[in-house]
Amino acid sequence: MIVLDQENKVFTLHTRNTTYQMKADRSRVLLHTYYGPRIGGGDLSRLIQYADRGFSPNPGDAGEDRAYSLDTLPQEYSTCGVGDFRLPSIEFERPDGSRLADLRYTGCQLNRGKYALPGLPAFWGGDEWETLVVFLEDAAAQMSVELYYGVAEEHDLITRAVRVVNRGTEAVRLCRCASLCLDFQRGDMDFITFNGCHAQERNLNRAPLRPGVQSVESVRGASSHHHNPFVILCERGANEDCGTCFGAMLVYSGNFLAAAERTQLENNRLLLGVNPYHFCYTLAPGQDFTAPEAALVCSPRGFGQMSRQFHRAIREHLIHDPCAGGRRPVLINNWEATEFHFDSSKLVSIASAAAPLGIELFVMDDGWFGKRDGDSSGLGDWFVNETKLPGGLADLAPKIRALGMSFGIWIEPEMVNEDSDLYRAHPDWALRAPGRPCARGRSQLVLDFSRREVRDHVYGAIKQVLGSADISYVKWDMNRSLTDVWSAALPADRQGELFHRFVLGVYDILDRMRRDFPHILIEGCCGGGGRFDAGMLYYTPQIWCSDNTDAIDRLRIQYGTSFCYPVSSMGAHVSAVPNQQTGRSVPIETRGVVAMAGTFGYEMDLNQTTGGEKETIKRQVAFFKTHYDLIQRGDYYRLSDPFADPYAAWEQVSSDRREALVSLVYGPNHASAPFRALRLKGLDPDALYRVNGGEPWRGDVLMAAGWPLPMPTGDYQSLQLYLNAE
Repeated sequence: MIVLDQENKVFTLHTRNTTYQMKADRSRVLLHTYYGPRIGGGDLSRLIQYADRGFSPNPGDAGEDRAYSLDTLPQEYSTCGVGDFRLPSIEFERPDGSRLADLRYTGCQLNRGKYALPGLPAFWGGDEWETLVVFLEDAAAQMSVELYYGVAEEHDLITRAVRVVNRGTEAVRLCRCASLCLDFQRGDMDFITFNGCHAQERNLNRAPLRPGVQSVESVRGASSHHHNPFVILCERGANEDCGTCFGAMLVYSGNFLAAAERTQLENNRLLLGVNPYHFCYTLAPGQDFTAPEAALVCSPRGFGQMSRQFHRAIREHLIHDPCAGGRRPVLINNWEATEFHFDSSKLVSIASAAAPLGIELFVMDDGWFGKRDGDSSGLGDWFVNETKLPGGLADLAPKIRALGMSFGIWIEPEMVNEDSDLYRAHPDWALRAPGRPCARGRSQLVLDFSRREVRDHVYGAIKQVLGSADISYVKWDMNRSLTDVWSAALPADRQGELFHRFVLGVYDILDRMRRDFPHILIEGCCGGGGRFDAGMLYYTPQIWCSDNTDAIDRLRIQYGTSFCYPVSSMGAHVSAVPNQQTGRSVPIETRGVVAMAGTFGYEMDLNQTTGGEKETIKRQVAFFKTHYDLIQRGDYYRLSDPFADPYAAWEQVSSDRREALVSLVYGPNHASAPFRALRLKGLDPDALYRVNGGEPWRGDVLMAAGWPLPMPTGDYQSLQLYLNAE
C-alpha cells in the first residue's frame, strides 16, 4: 500500500511487515526518512537531526542555515559535487566538462500495477502491485531523474528502478547511475556478501561495517563467480530467526557494484547498481537511460524470513516457467560421462540406462556442432556435426523420444572460436581492440552482442536448430569473462557503453528465444554459477549452480545461494565418484539428498553403476517426484550452518504446514561423537506429525526440543525425515 501526503510531500510505502518512507523537504531535496519494521506512519522526518558540522557545506538556497547540509542528511538518491561527499548515486558530464548533479523534487505519480523496463528484466505482476514514480530535476543541467518504486505488499518486496532523461539541447555523458541508494540513520550494522571463485561460489562473508567504504563488484562482464549482486545489511545480533536485516538484489547480469559506506556520523549508506568501471553512456538531447531494477526485502525476524520472502517473489513474480503449474523433468546430462567424445550410439546408450529409472529428460552437452572435438574449435558454427550424429538432431531426437524421454541440447551463443567458419567470415564480430594481441579464455573469444547483425545471425542459426527437432530444453552456457572490450561498431567516445550494451544483447536473444519457443525450458550457466543472478532468472527459470558437483562442496554453495534464490532455481545433479573436481567419494544416497536441494538430475553414465545403485537411483527419482511440490515450492528453512556445524541440515515446509521434509548430511565421522538433537522450524506447534510413518510427535516438541539424531556409521552419511500431520 502506498500512502501519499501531497501537502507535506511525504510518501509512505507499506508492505505486510515493513514500512518505507521518503519526504521532499523545504528545499525540495528528497530525504529518506525510514525503512524498517511496519509502523503506523506519520511524518518520520522528525527523526532527522540537524547540526553544523565542520567541512560539511551548505547549499546556496539554505541561506545562513549552517545546520542544513547535504553531507549529513539521509538522501533518497544521492547527488554529486554539490555538497554530499558520500557515495554518489549519479554522475554526468556536461559539455562544459562539469560533473555536478543537484536533484530536486518536482512531482510524483501513483499507478496501479507494476512498471516494466524496456529491454531489461524486472519483476512483473498485476493489480496486486502498486507503482510510485517520483520525479527529480537538475534545472541547471536540464537533466531529469525518475525514481520508480514497485510495492508487492504480500511479499514484503519493494523494487526500485531509475530513468535518466536529457532534457537539454546538448549531449550529456552519463558516468554513473545506481539503481538503489539507501541511507540508514544507524551505524551498528554488519555487511554480508556472497563471494568465492569458479567451483566455490557464493560463500557467505559477514563483517561489521567500519568507517569508510566496503564493496564487492564485478568487472568481468558477467555478475561473476567471485561476487554476487545480492547483499545484506543487518543488525549486529541478527541471525536466522531474529534481528532486522535488509536484503538488496540487483536484477542484472553484468558488471555491478554493491558498496556500503559508514559515514562520519556513524550512519550507513548502501549503493547498488551498474558498475561505473568502463561505463559512460552518451545521451543526446531527448534520449534516456534506464538503470536495472533493484529489489529490497526488510525482515524484522532474521535471515530466514528474508529468504522466504525473496524465494516466493522470485518464483511468482520474476521467473517465467514453461512448466508453471506442473513439474519440471528429472534430467540426465552426458558431460561428465563423455565430455566431447561421443556419438549417437553412446548418447542413446546413456539415455537407455536412465529411462527405466524414471529419468525424463536427456541433455546432450557440448560437442554436437561444427568441428567440435575439443574446446579450441567450432564455437559459432551452429549446425550439427553429422560425423558424430548421422542424420542430425532429426535422427537422434526421435530415438530419445522413443525411450519415453524428452530431449535437450547445450549451446554457448555469446562465444566464438577463431577456428570456426563464423570467425573466418566475420573476424570483426569478436570483441578485439585493434593493434593488440587478444586474451583468450577456454580458447575462445567473445562475440559483440551489442551489434544487431551479430545477434540476428547467431539467433537465426540457433533458431533453425531448435526448429529442426523436438527439443524441450536448452542449456545456455558462457565460459569466459569479457576482455578486449572494444567494438568495431561504436565510435571512440561511445566505447564506454559496450559492457552494458553487451548485456542488453544477451537479454534480447533470450527474450526472442522465450517468445519463439515458449515450451522450451532454458537453464542458464556460466561455467556453472558465474552468472547466477536475478536478471538471468527472468529468462532462465533455473541456473546451473556450480561446475563443482561434489556433494560436500555443494552443501556450502547451495547454502549461500539459498539466502536469496529459491531451490527451484538451483541446477543440481548427482555425479559419479570419485568426483571429477575433488576426487572425493560420497555415498550415492547422500549425493541424492544434496541434489534434491535443487532442480535434481544426474551427471553420469548409468551404464557404469551397479544394480544396487540403480535401485537407489530409482527410489530417489520416485521420491523426488512424489514430494516435488514440497521440495520446490515449500517454505525453506536453514537448520544449520555448514561452515560451522558438524552437519548441514535444511527443511521444506508446505504452505499449510501439514507436510515437511528435513534433509541432513553429516560431515566426517569421529569416535565418541556427542549426542545431538535437530530442532525443526516452521511447523504447527499444536499438530501431531508422523516422522517417516512412525509414532506421532507434537510440532512444538520437534521445534523446541528437537529430533534425536542417529549416530552416523561412516563419513558423509545422510538422512531425510518426511513429516505429515495427522
